[in-house]
Amino acid sequence: MDAPTALRANKHGLGTRDVDEYMRRDIHTVSPGTDLQIITEIINSERQRLVPVVAQDEVIGVITRTDLISIFTTESATVHTPARSIRKEKNLSKIMHDRLPRAIRDLLHLAGELGDTLNFPVYVVGGFVRDLLLENPTQDIDLVVEGDGIAYARALADKLNGRVREHQKFMTAVVIFHDGKTEQHIDVATARLEYYEYPAALPTIELSSIKMDLFRRDFSINALAIRLGQESFGRLVDFFGGQNDIRNKSIMALHTLSFVEDPTSCLLAARFAQRSGFTMNPGTAKLIKNAVQLGMVERRSGVRSFHEFQKICEESAPLSILKRLEELKILQSISMHISLNPNKLALLERLQDITGWYRLLYLEEQPEIWIVYLLGLCRNLTYAEASEILNRLAFSTARRTSFQQIREAVRKAQAQTEKWQKDFDRNQEKCSVSMLCNALNGLPIEGLLYLMGRADSDPIRKSLSRYITQWRHEKADISGSDILALGISSGPDVGKIIAAILDAKRDGKAPTREIQLILANKYAAQVKGKQKK
Repeated sequence: MDAPTALRANKHGLGTRDVDEYMRRDIHTVSPGTDLQIITEIINSERQRLVPVVAQDEVIGVITRTDLISIFTTESATVHTPARSIRKEKNLSKIMHDRLPRAIRDLLHLAGELGDTLNFPVYVVGGFVRDLLLENPTQDIDLVVEGDGIAYARALADKLNGRVREHQKFMTAVVIFHDGKTEQHIDVATARLEYYEYPAALPTIELSSIKMDLFRRDFSINALAIRLGQESFGRLVDFFGGQNDIRNKSIMALHTLSFVEDPTSCLLAARFAQRSGFTMNPGTAKLIKNAVQLGMVERRSGVRSFHEFQKICEESAPLSILKRLEELKILQSISMHISLNPNKLALLERLQDITGWYRLLYLEEQPEIWIVYLLGLCRNLTYAEASEILNRLAFSTARRTSFQQIREAVRKAQAQTEKWQKDFDRNQEKCSVSMLCNALNGLPIEGLLYLMGRADSDPIRKSLSRYITQWRHEKADISGSDILALGISSGPDVGKIIAAILDAKRDGKAPTREIQLILANKYAAQVKGKQKK
């Protein structure tokens, strides 16, 4: 552990912790006459932030990564990147041409040319570059500008006929524009260095170069950038060995205090590892364990944790991520009431299958999947216990109330559904489809999917699937105007008659409009008879 890291660790309240929890043991040393290229190899490829200079078995000095960055940024006219780094910073323009849609390529060229005009070096960074190398390109574009990022964002928005949402405190902006079909977003940041005043705090920002901007990131695989612009379009910047870690499918934290300063990275690491088949470097896993033991996860922003939870639930196989979070004791750090016991695991596995089934239906209504999984995690909890989880995730009063209302509606619907199934098994003639539909009426799609996962029998699950895909979308073939034409005054009686007609249709008693009109006439006569009395 170097001196700056030790000072930061002490500032974060880790002064009494054993240093071996955060130190490296496989240290490379050099002699006073060692070539700069070799030192760069050690710092970049071996991830050693500090290189002791040893002469006659004594340490006579140290060289740090900051020393190298200072050399490369202040003496760029005379000092060149060593040969191995040049090979690492290869040009990806052909890969970009082969793997990116034309619209994205054109957008990146435009961004680079604008940077040339403003004399601002511009880079596309982070997950975009990582996913490009993994042959899974994304359309989420994050740009970093060596210059005034907000001024650049305004100019880019003008080029795209869009608008800008600025965040002056963090020197970032979002460019919002339409590509002719949908609304698109481009995140723009000023190249910056972040430091944290206390654990789990929001970062304090200082201006810096692209190399320092990459240095602030969480993992080496995310510390990648591609230079844009006419002369250097496609040049990959890999200062911390991210390419090598992508090839090895390894997640390596850039800093020993990464999970202390931003505990949300624990969730991000688990999500990416399980989704992409990567493994956490042993040292990285140990750092996560230390952060959990220190209670750092409990102190992180609930809003950021909730956003990461949403992303986890949107994955194709979120259960594997939740299991990993359980192994790392991160779920328990969110709340002592969250645990993956065998019954809950079985439920979550069914919910994963059901949400996957629903996606394949390609229906227009898109559920908020996180609600389905959070309902599963809150299974059998009291109102107060569930509220404690929602508080930890920083739910607003409105969102907390809405979620608890869904829980209560599901509880009632489940009891009615189970009763309907028992009655149906005893006497099918007295137990109609419409009775089930009325029990489920008003339950949101998230509650229906969860209820399907909670169902104890195949018949109930099949009935629920029919309701989700067919019955709840059915409407009567007659309208309010048809009822009014029968002499019924506008009012609640019109709605009641249409509801009764729909029940008859669902039960197979009124399959056609003609039969429904006959039945409506009968109901209308009954209503008019009551009115005369």
